[in-house]
Amino acid sequence: MGIEVNPESFRPIVGIDLGTTNSAMAYIRDGEPHIIALPNGDDLLPSVVLIEPSGQIRVGRDARDGLLAMPDRAIAAVKRRMGETDPIVLGDQQFLPEEISALILKELRQLLVPLYGDQAIEAVITVPAYFNDAQRRATKHAGELAGFVVERIINEPTAAALAYGLGATTERKRIVVYDLGGGTFDVSVLTLDEGILEVHASNGNRELGGEDFDWSLVDWMAAMILKLYGVDPRDDLRARAVLKDLAERVKWVLSDEDQAPIESPVLMVHDGQAVRLSTTIRRSEFVQFIQTRLDETFALLDDVLQQSSLSAKDIDEVLLVGGSTKIPRVHEMITEYFGRPARSEVDPDLAVALGAAVQAGLKSGALSESGLVATDVAPFSMGIAVARSTLRGLDNGYFSPIIARNTTIPCTRTDTFYTTRDWQTAIDIEVYQGEHERVAKNYLLGSFRLTGIPPAVVGSQPVEVTFRYNLNGILEATARIVSTKKSQTLVVQDGLERHSKEALAQSRARLEALWNDEAAEPYTTVATELDLDLDLDLDSELAHDLLDASPALSTPPRVDHTPLVPSEQEPSVDENIEDPNLSLIADLNAVLLELLDPELRPKVIAALNRLQSALESRDAKSIDEAVDEATTVLMEVDLFL
Repeated sequence: MGIEVNPESFRPIVGIDLGTTNSAMAYIRDGEPHIIALPNGDDLLPSVVLIEPSGQIRVGRDARDGLLAMPDRAIAAVKRRMGETDPIVLGDQQFLPEEISALILKELRQLLVPLYGDQAIEAVITVPAYFNDAQRRATKHAGELAGFVVERIINEPTAAALAYGLGATTERKRIVVYDLGGGTFDVSVLTLDEGILEVHASNGNRELGGEDFDWSLVDWMAAMILKLYGVDPRDDLRARAVLKDLAERVKWVLSDEDQAPIESPVLMVHDGQAVRLSTTIRRSEFVQFIQTRLDETFALLDDVLQQSSLSAKDIDEVLLVGGSTKIPRVHEMITEYFGRPARSEVDPDLAVALGAAVQAGLKSGALSESGLVATDVAPFSMGIAVARSTLRGLDNGYFSPIIARNTTIPCTRTDTFYTTRDWQTAIDIEVYQGEHERVAKNYLLGSFRLTGIPPAVVGSQPVEVTFRYNLNGILEATARIVSTKKSQTLVVQDGLERHSKEALAQSRARLEALWNDEAAEPYTTVATELDLDLDLDLDSELAHDLLDASPALSTPPRVDHTPLVPSEQEPSVDENIEDPNLSLIADLNAVLLELLDPELRPKVIAALNRLQSALESRDAKSIDEAVDEATTVLMEVDLFL
């Protein structure tokens, strides 16, 4: 049904749950969140896209049905690939994951035309709490490609808590949100106190959800067929799709019944013989298949409670979110763990979309009288690459967190570092996200250069590095020379935006052409542009050591962490690789002979010899490949750990 829109008091804004299995959209009407139903009356849109041979796009239920007939032209669970740069092939076309997600979001946007016409519409889109920076930015871009204005990305457990908390703003409660969806798992500990919803800790697994439960059933059915017919149906694209569809249906039947029939009269044809499947599975058997994965979710639950300095008895309410929480075994485990059942008055499939609409209402002012305010936490630690004092001297490539994981956002944090080489005048600041002490195992967000450091003796020039992290997950990193006040700033999102105007325009034109059933331009990847603009291919830790053996910054004398390698001029393979750097490899070879086990020496020395040859050739591609190989080898033998 339509509503009357007063443009002076109401800005068009909706909340969207872009899910692995299903997606949903909601808005605020009469002070309450409401799901915007599909034309067929369904609340949920299957997150499936199909490109027919004619080029026509199908999204939702029709696309899901097409998975069986045309599995090479349809894609489901694309959410698990968000943030990747490898294209997805559908028929004769290729798409980035965010382009597929944009087609799903565009289908939802069509529902808003009767409400708002063609005017600009803002969307609050949810993501798993444990999504990294690339996945969050890909989600934002998907919304923009679909024609939404996307200024707010919020975490799914926070959104779900908002859906429950709208009518309980005067109570004080400690809440656990257990969010087990189709492709991801998140768990968060929150406090609701006089309308303030504060997240204390979050944890999760981006590769754990109903999809994994489905595939466990597929493997069980495939093993049965392999035993009976001597053929593995998972090797046949269509048979694999049929088994996956059967697994989903069986899973839902087992949520209500103790056993479920499995029937497929002609799954495939093998050696001229029809391969049939006819059996029954009990709920207890299904639970055995998934129990290990469910145990993983409770290990993560233990972790967030420990981070919050709470125990199960301290929790007042447990909220179940996500379609996979409808599995009876989940309810049993929750009751056993907390000593009481979870709340269930809000549909787990819709809680996130409804909560996103609440956030949209808070942002637009439609719920300004509700008294509800939400905070969130940083899902990962964020910091910079540093050098650290060891028995061998200063080693580069360590991670120094500036904003710790689970810090309440928005927040600002500053740390101070010092130069480590006489007369040093410039540094590169590399910004990382993750929890490992080595930056090579964390995620590079971006980098920038600070120049103009006054020449001075080692350790005498302090440099302050400040991180500002806002509610949208946008990080601003600033490095400031204390003595001169000169500073340089990187806004991580803007690092991507440098490439995105052209790339987004290209993607939008392609998707519009497909949507309108026109001839679209062929796909061209933007991954190379992205890497260059974000400096994602900057020299690795080993390359820094080879190109300039001096570390850059330190903390005085208790040297615990120090950022990066000095860079007085732009790095250039032809200009900066000199004989002293080549001689470093010989020095490393000599050290290796003393440090390494005899069985490890040949492998490491071979990698370094290849690196020496690459450096002498001055070929950038060869150097890059050799650096990657040498870094991998050195990490394998834990030379620096």
